[in-house]
Amino acid sequence: MSRTLSLIALSALLAAPAVAQTAPDAQQAPAAPEPAAQAAAETAAPAEGGGLSGTYVIDPGHSQIVFSYDHLGFSISHGMINGVTGSVTLDAANPANSTVEASFPLSAVSTVDATLDEHIFGDKFLNGASPDTQVTFRSTKVEVEDDDEAKVTGDLTLNGVTVPVTLEVELRKAAAHPMTQKPAVGFKAEGEIKRSDFNLGALAPAVSDEMEITISAEAIKG
Repeated sequence: MSRTLSLIALSALLAAPAVAQTAPDAQQAPAAPEPAAQAAAETAAPAEGGGLSGTYVIDPGHSQIVFSYDHLGFSISHGMINGVTGSVTLDAANPANSTVEASFPLSAVSTVDATLDEHIFGDKFLNGASPDTQVTFRSTKVEVEDDDEAKVTGDLTLNGVTVPVTLEVELRKAAAHPMTQKPAVGFKAEGEIKRSDFNLGALAPAVSDEMEITISAEAIKG
């Protein structure tokens, strides 16, 4: 549920290939770019004025974590985590050296029902932990798998317990942000954790121990 998880796979974009384009004939109107060339150009946009290397700040207003779990075999219940903060540092020369750090307070965790929210903070789960308690994710390994995919492993700390977690990350876009004109990246990440790993396994297996995590995040170069 936490690994603010991060946020993290931006290094996948480091593997994106450069695209060369030939200038159109002076006597002809320039042809409309092919969709693939257009996408490549957008991906390469952050390279103007500094390249992809550097630190990107996660935008908490456009970054969310959604977690889901099986409830008694009847339904798949969902919750959301907003207010994720942190940064991603990209190393274009050596993508494996790229890093990500992300965090959020327990108060950012919410479900579809206020009574269930209270239950989560009760004695069976978080046992009255302060809403200000931070959940953190720090990457320890980045493996680029494809032009737009990477596997990111890191340490997730939740409920006072730190456990390694691996996220499958997909780069959605790398381009100049239309509002700020600064280089920006967006990605989707997926992973799974077990509640019992963090001493939060009450009611399992009736309520599934496994929790699926989906992360959508934006980060802007600062």
